Amino acid sequence: MSGPVNALVILAVIGLVVARQLRPTAVGGRRWWLIPAVLAVFALRDSGGIIDRNHQHAAVALFAAELVVAAVTGVLWALTTRVWREADGSAMAQGTKATAVVWVLGIAVRVGLYAIGSAAGVHQGSGTVMLAVAAALLIRGGTLLRRTREVEPSYRTAP
Repeated sequence: MSGPVNALVILAVIGLVVARQLRPTAVGGRRWWLIPAVLAVFALRDSGGIIDRNHQHAAVALFAAELVVAAVTGVLWALTTRVWREADGSAMAQGTKATAVVWVLGIAVRVGLYAIGSAAGVHQGSGTVMLAVAAALLIRGGTLLRRTREVEPSYRTAP
């Protein structure tokens, strides 16, 4: 896929995820991993853009840093999300203002990593960004699932 198409895919996924995070949504569907998997497939199809062959050590270090940022961001997104159970027992989640702050800070750190890479002359393809976003979404989804299993129903029954 071309760079502009990859950029549009990344923006569309981020827009979809942000829209979902800021409104109450059900958690625990069978396909919570589907969007991260699709992103990873698109990123790996563009395998030539993941590691710059002319600056392998710097590219690997930047990619590792990107994945660490993605992991931390994914966990923080999940931890700043409000979770509860409805009366029917379904798990629900909704992002908070802190979730939006985590989004902004995560993007700022990624821009900083991109600037460092550009200053070092490292070619950074969209594949690394797509893999990092996929990792963050996968970690967020898994953490939310774990959190919702620990949440008691919002209704109480008399003993």
